[in-house]
Amino acid sequence: MITQIGTLLVESLFSFFIYLLLLRFYMQAFRTPFRNPIGEFVVTLTNWAVRPVRRFVPGVRGIDLSTLVLAWLFEAAKLWLLFSLRAAVLAMAPGPLVTVAVVELLRDSLYLLIGVIFIQVILSWVSPYNAVDGVLNALTRPFYRLFQRFIPPIGNIDLTDRKSTRLNSSHTDISRMPSSA
Repeated sequence: MITQIGTLLVESLFSFFIYLLLLRFYMQAFRTPFRNPIGEFVVTLTNWAVRPVRRFVPGVRGIDLSTLVLAWLFEAAKLWLLFSLRAAVLAMAPGPLVTVAVVELLRDSLYLLIGVIFIQVILSWVSPYNAVDGVLNALTRPFYRLFQRFIPPIGNIDLTDRKSTRLNSSHTDISRMPSSA
């Protein structure tokens, strides 16, 4: 019972902070503006950990590696705590722990992308013009660009874009529509 509670707490707290760090990393990598509610939330909750690490881990070509390294360290700490809660601390050597942490970080990145796409789709149905639309577009634009090379628009509908259900009204010719008479 205590092990399950500890596992739940470690999973929840560490995963939340890891997702915040990954979101901060991708927002910086994709040049997403931080002057919005999401950006300010992420920066406020992660600054206490990121700022000291920046002194030791420099950025490379505009990419903030300190945030990514910190996310990796938190992922490794989470895995070590989970293994130690399950009394398998001797089974997890440092080498495999490092590798598993990298794989888990890649998995978390993929889950973050899927979550952002779901939120973007749901918000496009409920409220197409909202305050976080620019942030979500900036985070998913590189992913959509990969598919737009291979999937052309079909009948003025871009199947790769979140607004794919909307017709481009500038290309719709009203004179060709069937009349009701």
